[in-house]
Amino acid sequence: MFVILSKAKDLLLPLHTHTSHSHSLLSTCQKMPTRLNQLLEESGSTPLPPDLHEKFAAYLALLLKWNAKTNLTAIRDEEGILSRHFLESILCARALPSGITTLLDFGSGAGFPGLPIALLRPDIAVTLAESQNKKSAFLREAIRTLGVTAAVHSARAETLTARFDCVTLRAVDNMQQAIPAALQLLAPKGTLAVLTTLDNIPMIQSLAAATTSLQWLPPHPLPRGTNRILLLSKST
Repeated sequence: MFVILSKAKDLLLPLHTHTSHSHSLLSTCQKMPTRLNQLLEESGSTPLPPDLHEKFAAYLALLLKWNAKTNLTAIRDEEGILSRHFLESILCARALPSGITTLLDFGSGAGFPGLPIALLRPDIAVTLAESQNKKSAFLREAIRTLGVTAAVHSARAETLTARFDCVTLRAVDNMQQAIPAALQLLAPKGTLAVLTTLDNIPMIQSLAAATTSLQWLPPHPLPRGTNRILLLSKST
């Protein structure tokens, strides 16, 4: 626990000179593993292993620091970041099928779900595609801070020539363009993983059908009791 506090403090103190505010953010990161594990258990998933507590606390601290000066995520409060960004990404990582060796996070933004996947699934070589300079700079800093093995592609994902076993999409700007582009980057028999809502399923499946033939798996709740889901497909 001391290591978590030390890392969070190192990241947070330069952000705020006001002592009480700094202490408040530090306290948030101290409590983060307990709250995140509570959310995971409420979702029917297992808690994080202790060796990842420090990593996710450092990720939260870094995100809070950067969010204060640049717009990385629309959700900026700690509880929202944990319940939407962290929880969804962890559940996604755990739901991905085995056998995936390469993964592209299409329009990665602040690294969701790509960075949590890299933390939880070190067997997967993760590429984070993000064309906005400030966000791609954050991703590089997060990779360095967290000590994960991942690559950043600082351009539009469509410019990549490689093909990936899995392509993830979450909160992309234009789903009508993103789905066909993502499918072009998918290796034969690869997995498309879309973090979305129940209402968007027909649109996503229709967009995909215009490009290729896919086998869709039943939606995976993100988490239970909400309309947020993980939609997984396999190329046929």
